[in-house]
Amino acid sequence: MRLQANGITIEAEDTGDARRPAVLLVMGLGMQLVAWPAAFIQGLWDAGFRVVRFDNRDVGLSQSFDELGVPNLVVESIRHRFGLRVRAPYTLADMANDAFGVLDALKIERAHVVGMSMGGMIAQRMALAAPDRIQSLTSIMSSSGARFLPGPKPPVLRALLARPKDSSEDAVVDHTMALLRLIASPAYPHDEVVVRERVRAAVRRAYRPAGTQRQMAAVVADSKRARELATMRVPTLVIHGRDDPLVPFACGEDTARRIPHARLVALHGMGHDLPPGVVDLLLQAIVPHLRQTRGG
Repeated sequence: MRLQANGITIEAEDTGDARRPAVLLVMGLGMQLVAWPAAFIQGLWDAGFRVVRFDNRDVGLSQSFDELGVPNLVVESIRHRFGLRVRAPYTLADMANDAFGVLDALKIERAHVVGMSMGGMIAQRMALAAPDRIQSLTSIMSSSGARFLPGPKPPVLRALLARPKDSSEDAVVDHTMALLRLIASPAYPHDEVVVRERVRAAVRRAYRPAGTQRQMAAVVADSKRARELATMRVPTLVIHGRDDPLVPFACGEDTARRIPHARLVALHGMGHDLPPGVVDLLLQAIVPHLRQTRGG
């Protein structure tokens, strides 16, 4: 469904049933709402929750911001390393307001918020901005954004910054698959044929690399969030894979340390993806967290 949220157009999907407590899923960098595994959504529904997911701005079927241009990520990364202000077309706070706009459009006053990777950062921004609207926070494979945390392993960073050899569908799918192999969970392998089919379907739905670059600039520019997390008063669960080559485990540890009373769940053999085995483990950790915080 197409919603008007925070003054822009956002594509969203909602399992419905306003009698159930709502869980808002916030996806990561450049990823679409279809990246949430069906088994994860079904698991939350079976546990008694209404599940809402959406395309972040600049990806999927939500509004694009091509008129803002494409940031030079190399230059902005250097500015970030030296503590200079990063120039981003928009901010994670703007993206958090988009998420609140989705809740407003669906007339949801309070929600549990589950964010993955960049989505975890957006969820943190939501909890800082309006804690009265956040029933609970779950931050998965994410980070506080502190400047001196470890970054991606070199092969992963090179793959992340590389471009497909051409603009054909096959080239884009091959390029995406190469990155996914590098960040995959070593103890929970995917069926590569199934993954390739999902990637191809996502590319056909929408392929907007410039939007991903603008989102990446927003992530790098959000340099003050780490210090602000000490003020957070939302029940928080932090889940992170010990074998994450994109956002290392130290980032999850740091996030949990900075948020008062946050609980950290470390998953051995988990990388930076959501294969079936990892989905099962996530549900085992998240569902009790949601139920324990249902009353506020």
